[in-house]
Amino acid sequence: MQSNNQTVVLFSSKKRFTPRARVVVTGTGIVTSLGAGWKTNAEGFRLGRVGIRAVTLFDVSRQRVKVGGEATLPPALPETLLSAKQAWRLDRAAKLLLLAAHEAWHQSGWRSSDNLPVVLATTSGGMSFGQDFYRHAIGTPDAHRGQPARVVHYQAQRQALNLCDAFGFSGPITIIANACASGANAIGHAWELIRGGHAERVLAGGYDALSHLVFAGFDSLQALSPTRCRPFDERRDGLAIGEGAAVLTLETLEHAQRRGAAILGEIAGYGAATDVHHLTQPHPRGDAAFTTMTAACQSAGVTPEQIGYINAHGTGTPLNDSAEAGAINRWGSKHEPKIPVSSTKSGIGHLLGAAGAVEVAVCLMALRGQWVPPTSTLESPDPICAFPIVKRPTDAKLEYALTNSFGFGGANATIILRRWL
Repeated sequence: MQSNNQTVVLFSSKKRFTPRARVVVTGTGIVTSLGAGWKTNAEGFRLGRVGIRAVTLFDVSRQRVKVGGEATLPPALPETLLSAKQAWRLDRAAKLLLLAAHEAWHQSGWRSSDNLPVVLATTSGGMSFGQDFYRHAIGTPDAHRGQPARVVHYQAQRQALNLCDAFGFSGPITIIANACASGANAIGHAWELIRGGHAERVLAGGYDALSHLVFAGFDSLQALSPTRCRPFDERRDGLAIGEGAAVLTLETLEHAQRRGAAILGEIAGYGAATDVHHLTQPHPRGDAAFTTMTAACQSAGVTPEQIGYINAHGTGTPLNDSAEAGAINRWGSKHEPKIPVSSTKSGIGHLLGAAGAVEVAVCLMALRGQWVPPTSTLESPDPICAFPIVKRPTDAKLEYALTNSFGFGGANATIILRRWL
């Protein structure tokens, strides 16, 4: 691409890496309503703890549903290169992202450098700034103090820029907003960049914070459960919305081994497809879900019978779960009755743009710990599910795990992870 007689290369590098490079994870940070950090979350997911509780961040007295997966932030953020003024300006979403990134960054042992690609997923970005701007504008339309800053920090790339400043590196930055598939798409896109030789390492993940506007929107759509989020239950009646973040440091196997890094697992395969059936409803047959699972297996070079665990998208909404169950039944063919499936959204709610990245982290935990997390709220499995749904904490021998993410508007993604010994 030419611009003002200068060549601009999106992922410039003096060195081209081997195509089809293997991609490994050397750092993972996570924050959910179960707590902050790998250890706390691994214990919570393994035991099937539920972090959904009364929302305290904003007034829900006029909402139909009053609970969500609200995270508890620590009293102080970890020390970074951000100035006191920059840190003071961070909104809740940026703080969740920074906490997860700080854990991943230090676990990986990475050092700052120029041209470190960043791929992040979000659906709400700095929505709290947008809410404040709107309320200020309609409450005191002639008062403009602070309004420009609210607009600037509302922009979707602002949290990513904060991240670069916090750890002292530069992008390029890619923001993916594919609804509920965003987090998986971000990890998948980063995997493609490394695997295809466009980068040697990429920081990738997803984040979203609870906000009144988004919460009220899902409530008005009657997508939230007025009882309890119960994925794959025959009496399921909706999802629970949550908040959190997960960040992964991805790099070529060669790069990780060259610097003696501890490897947490391998991203083995990725598939993406689009369902244009309806704005909010998946195709009843789950065609796109079937396509993504098939494509992910092909890219990983594995068959369904090699998958030891499926972390389902499993939101708890009637149509989504039945379409995904049908797709898993069809994809697994004669093997699917043996593959354990669970939805960890039963414990933390649906984290929207962060969901896919958090669920990749959960699969890494399961592979490293050799257990499968339960769908802790399941009461009576829907007979459409021809596969075993994990209801209790369960030990397992896993080599591969698969995670699904399917979004409003039809974005679908599947990622396959491999255990690393």
